[in-house]
Amino acid sequence: MVYVPARIGIVPLTEIVPASLSEKIAKIKVYVNLTDSFGCQQKTPGVFRFELYEHIQRAANPKGRRIVIWPDIDLTDPSENNKYWRDFLRAYEFDLDFEPDAAQGCILEVTCLCPNGKRLSADFALKLAK
Repeated sequence: MVYVPARIGIVPLTEIVPASLSEKIAKIKVYVNLTDSFGCQQKTPGVFRFELYEHIQRAANPKGRRIVIWPDIDLTDPSENNKYWRDFLRAYEFDLDFEPDAAQGCILEVTCLCPNGKRLSADFALKLAK
């Protein structure tokens, strides 16, 4: 079982995309990669969960109260999995609707529930524009 996901990461291309005339609501464009025990990025079935937390300044645990939890995204079906996979990045791309309240920092957490029962999580700090 060495070719199963061992780590999850949020790629630094992840960003907040402001609302525009065509898109009435802001989005968080999230890029997620999974790596095996050899450090190779891979595509895998799984259920992805995204949560957004307040960022607490100067705290031992900077993750504050949860602001948003999006519905789980089930990528266990191959055709659904392919919709989110970006082969040129070797990562998944997700667009999460988002309504920023104020100019503050947030922590985005992604969790992948793998078919082998493993649960992988990663955090990523997002800075909202002022």
